[in-house]
Amino acid sequence: MLESIYVGMTGLLGYSRGLRVIANNTANLNTPGFKSSSMQFADLFYGTGNPSGGAAGQGQDRFGFGLNTTGTSVSFKQGDLRATGNDLDMAVDGQGMFVLQDAEGKISYSRAGQFKFDPNGVLVDRGSEAKVMGLDDSGAFVEISVAGLMTNAGKPTSRVKFTGNLSSTATEQTVGNVKVMDASGAEHLLSMKLTNTNAASPGSWRVDVTDGGVSVGSGQIVFLGGRPLAESASFSLNYAPAGQPTMSVAFDFGTDVTSFAAGNLSTLAMGSQDGVGPGALSGASFNESGVLVMGYSNGQTTQGARLALGRFDSPDAVVAVGGNRFLPTDGQAWHIGVAGANGFGAVRSGVVEISNVDLSQEFSDLVVMQRGYQASSQVISTANDMLQELFSMKSK
Repeated sequence: MLESIYVGMTGLLGYSRGLRVIANNTANLNTPGFKSSSMQFADLFYGTGNPSGGAAGQGQDRFGFGLNTTGTSVSFKQGDLRATGNDLDMAVDGQGMFVLQDAEGKISYSRAGQFKFDPNGVLVDRGSEAKVMGLDDSGAFVEISVAGLMTNAGKPTSRVKFTGNLSSTATEQTVGNVKVMDASGAEHLLSMKLTNTNAASPGSWRVDVTDGGVSVGSGQIVFLGGRPLAESASFSLNYAPAGQPTMSVAFDFGTDVTSFAAGNLSTLAMGSQDGVGPGALSGASFNESGVLVMGYSNGQTTQGARLALGRFDSPDAVVAVGGNRFLPTDGQAWHIGVAGANGFGAVRSGVVEISNVDLSQEFSDLVVMQRGYQASSQVISTANDMLQELFSMKSK
């Protein structure tokens, strides 16, 4: 009976540990990146009913000594991806964990991609302030930062496109307000005068470009059948704005310009130019490959560092330490790489991976734990009653 009480106590202890695991799972039902655990149970050693403790022979009874717990098993099944609307919230769709580095340089891993840029422009985890690691071209860890990238210098105009009809019967045509931008982002309005030189060369026009009456350069376009010939549909000139370096600008008539008879009425005008002024950083996100993409108010985009990801060969190589983070227990079983390559999943921006806890399964396990605990308690109570009865018989 004393052995029965001991066996019942092992049951109480084992089921209370199982209840603690269930409680932790349900408490973290909404924790991003949380991975549920399950308690592993095993029976204890066995012995015989031989009071002398001799070895058990064939046919002898063997009695178990109760319940044992052999640890917890973590399920790394992927949780659902939930949209947050924050571009710096990220999830790995597939295998892989984000790589974090704390202030002491210690590396940990996480599936909870809730990040921000700190005051220094460095990408960090919102909860722990640990740096989010990227990989450089040599495969070394680097921090991901927008420091020095808060503005975009823009770019000078390299091509101006024109649209409309240049009347083949007109003698000349002037197009004003031809906007170009220099390297500093300043705008300049050029004027373009087209002179019909059909008498010297059929279908040809001389083009003179000026800036405030000062000649910038000239070129020639030739039409055949109302369309510009490919070899003469554009020309380039070197333009040197005051105080700025010389820039090469191409005047392109090849796409939407025609030359048909329309008297003295021409509709030729500037269509577009590819120069942009300076712009401020307006947004930062990561693409599916984990590359930082920065957008600016001038419409330009640039790319930055690429997120580093880690994955393991066996669940035994990782241990949960809290704070949505995991540590490696066997560095040889871990691999570092980037999204979309060598078995790593894709990075999804604007979403987080929620907990993979199955609440219905947890409630089912909770009932099992409760029944097991009650049964073990009843075993102890019954064994205690039997002992009391034995002591009562002895006293009589």
